[in-house]
Amino acid sequence: MSRVVLITGGARGLGRGLAQAFVDNGDDVVVCGRHPGEGPGRFVACDVRDAEAVDALIADVMAHEGRLDVVINNAGGSPYAPVATSSPRFAERIIALNLVAPLFVARAAQAVMTEGVILNIGSVSAIRPAPGTAAYAAAKAGLTTLTRALALEWAPRVRVNQITVGLLSGDDEATTYGDDLEAVKATVPMGRMASVADVAAACIMLASPALAYVTGADLFVDGGGEVPAFHTALGDHHG
Repeated sequence: MSRVVLITGGARGLGRGLAQAFVDNGDDVVVCGRHPGEGPGRFVACDVRDAEAVDALIADVMAHEGRLDVVINNAGGSPYAPVATSSPRFAERIIALNLVAPLFVARAAQAVMTEGVILNIGSVSAIRPAPGTAAYAAAKAGLTTLTRALALEWAPRVRVNQITVGLLSGDDEATTYGDDLEAVKATVPMGRMASVADVAAACIMLASPALAYVTGADLFVDGGGEVPAFHTALGDHHG
């Protein structure tokens, strides 16, 4: 029997790639976002920062699909924004999108799951924040702890795991990482950024019944992290 998979922020970017991967895996996919995009899966409009909208989203999935097996909390992100020059309202919205919204979605989803899997998309920013990402990094650090806490609360009926993503290639990588992408890639031990396919493979694996004993886990898809700056400065790293 195919599973029903809900992916937040699934209409574009990484979310769209995840949706395609689960469709290719034989699953029935529902994607949500504030604006529709071009991609696989049935689209439902939802602002996941709004708890009532999230409840309506889950009710819609149950009304149309009749069940919910896997949820991927993918919606998130943040533009570059130094704390000193950004507003308190901006910080609130970033934390709401990257931490509070996954909590809302997970809470509503688990209530209708007989057995299920919830996957949170984390970021290496949680452990190595960069300038201009303070609110985002703090929210993603909170998401890691939230993942572990919910895994404890809902085991064994619902498994909750996280995929922590490193530097990610995509349509806007030059905007995100700058013009010298080769130099950026050289900071990753694997010599390249993660692809959408890399992240999708991790999600499919963690959602698989083959990993039915795994909950509260945090799987890093980051190519080995980053070469320490002092190694780079001294020319000590040999790939």
